[in-house]
Amino acid sequence: MRRALALAAEAALVGEVPIGAVIVCEGQEVAAERNTRERDFDPCGHAELIAIRAAAQLRRDWRLSGCTLYVTLEPCAMCAGAIVLARLPRVVYAAPDPKGGFCGTLGDLSHHPGLNHHFEVVPGVLKQESAAMLRDFFRRLRTKDR
Repeated sequence: MRRALALAAEAALVGEVPIGAVIVCEGQEVAAERNTRERDFDPCGHAELIAIRAAAQLRRDWRLSGCTLYVTLEPCAMCAGAIVLARLPRVVYAAPDPKGGFCGTLGDLSHHPGLNHHFEVVPGVLKQESAAMLRDFFRRLRTKDR
C-alpha cells in the first residue's frame, strides 16, 4: 500500500486525483499505476483499470487469479466490475469512497449474488494517509479555483 500511496502522490503532483494502484502476484509486483484521466482525457483512466491491463499483458492472461490489488481509494463500480472480470481474488484499499465506492460503501460488487466471481475486500489499510492526501488535493483545487 505504501507503493500505491507513492504513486498517488506522483499523480497529485501532475494534477491528477491522487489514486495509485499496485497488483502483486505470488509475492511479485507486476503492475503499479496511477490515475491518468486528466492527462489522457480518458474517463476510464483509473489507476485500477490501468494496473489490471498492465498485469494481464505482463502475465499474458486476462485471469489474474492468485493476485492482489492494492489501491488507495475504494474502487468505483467500473473498477469493481473490472476486478470481477479479471478474476482478482483480493482487493486491499485504503480510504472508503462515500461518493463512488462499490466495494461496500455505495454498493458492493465484491459479493453480488448475480455475478460469477466474488473477491475478498480488505478496507482501511493506511486509510488516514490516503484520506489526508485526497482531502489536501481537493482543498488545494478548491482554493486554486477561487
